[in-house]
Amino acid sequence: MPIATFNVNNVVRRLPNLLAWLAEARPDVACLQELKATDAAFPADALAAAGYGAVWRGERSWNGVAILARGAQPILVQDALPGDDSDGQSRYVEAAVAGVLVASLYAPNGNPAPGPKFACKLAWLERLQARGRELLAAGVPAVLAGDWNVVPEPRDVYPTRSCDDNALVQPAPRAAYARILADGWTDALRALHPDATLYTFWDDRRNRWPRDAGMRLDHLLVSPALLPRLAAAGVDRDVRGRDDASDHAPAWIELAD
Repeated sequence: MPIATFNVNNVVRRLPNLLAWLAEARPDVACLQELKATDAAFPADALAAAGYGAVWRGERSWNGVAILARGAQPILVQDALPGDDSDGQSRYVEAAVAGVLVASLYAPNGNPAPGPKFACKLAWLERLQARGRELLAAGVPAVLAGDWNVVPEPRDVYPTRSCDDNALVQPAPRAAYARILADGWTDALRALHPDATLYTFWDDRRNRWPRDAGMRLDHLLVSPALLPRLAAAGVDRDVRGRDDASDHAPAWIELAD
C-alpha cells in the first residue's frame, strides 16, 4: 500500500505535473498540500478521470490540503485540526482509506521568528500532538503525512548559515517534532534511511535545486499499529526537476499487506 505526500504548490497550475506523477508512481493514497485553490476550483473531475477519489479543504490563494485514494473514495473523518475553533486556515484533513487513517497536514511556516506567526506555528504543533495522542490512545493504524515545515535535525538541511534565523530550523519546532515522535510515532523516512541525506524541498531562489541545497520538510509518521507493516520509503526527487515543478518533491512509504 503506497502512501505519498506531495506539496504541489498550486494544484490548478500544476495539475499536469500532478497527473503525470500519479500515473507513474500510482500511490494508493496521496496527501496534497498548498492547493492554493478554493473548494470549487479543486480539480476533482480530472483526478476522478485519473482514477482517484478525493476529499479536500481548499482556501483561496493560500494553504489547502487534500487526500486522494486510487480506485476508492476516502471517508472524511476531520476537515480541520481540533483544538481551536477560531482557526480558519485550511491546513488539515483526515480520512480513512483501506483501513488506515491518513492525515494530510500543512503546518504553518512560522517566519519571521520570533513573532506572532512563530507563536502560531508552535501552538499548531501542540494541537497536532494532542490529536496524535488521541489516535495513539485509540490504537488506530494511522499516518500523519505532509509538509511539517520543520527540519528535524541539522543534517536535514544543506550545509549553510543562511538559515540560522529561519523558523524551520529553530530549537522550539524541532523540540515539538521530537515530542511527537517520543509519544510513539515513527519518522518513516529516517527510520528506513538512518544515515542518508534526504531532502524534499529546494527553494527556487539562489539556484538551490541545481546545487542540491535542500531541506527535509515533508514527513510521514506512522503509528505503532502500522510500524510492523513499514516496508519501504523514499523521495521522488526527479519530480522536482521537471518543467514548472513545485519546489517540493513527493515523499512516500510502502505498507506491506
